[in-house]
Amino acid sequence: MNEGNGDWLRVRGIGRERFAGYLADYLVTLGYAVRREDLPERNESRVTGQLDRPNPAVPGAAASVAFRFYPTSGGAAVVWEAPNAMPSPELSRMDRLVREIASHLERAISTESHATAKVIRPSTSKLPWSSAPANGGAGDELSPGHVSG
Repeated sequence: MNEGNGDWLRVRGIGRERFAGYLADYLVTLGYAVRREDLPERNESRVTGQLDRPNPAVPGAAASVAFRFYPTSGGAAVVWEAPNAMPSPELSRMDRLVREIASHLERAISTESHATAKVIRPSTSKLPWSSAPANGGAGDELSPGHVSG
């Protein structure tokens, strides 16, 4: 499973199950009904969510979300699997939601691990609806005007 095909985020210092738990917990606070599966035979975890409670911060196209987590050397990676298309009118709201989720994960993981674990945005970070890397190919630095998520 370590293909590195479209990783959205990576983490060092914690495993895939724990990383999946952080994302699942945050999705609940956004109003999603979350389903989580740990698939040891495939060495991956999946988190899916269906918006259960209206939230103006969540664009309509993101009413259903899906993520796949797999282990990496020293940590884990997450691939954003759904939604895989984003209508232009909702793109800016989705970009903001992606940034908020990534920022929350960075803060929560750093705080709860006492800064021993760290979220990393791969230089090839991709979201399914974007053809360019999510951070403009700029390593761990955020590039203005790009999905930073």
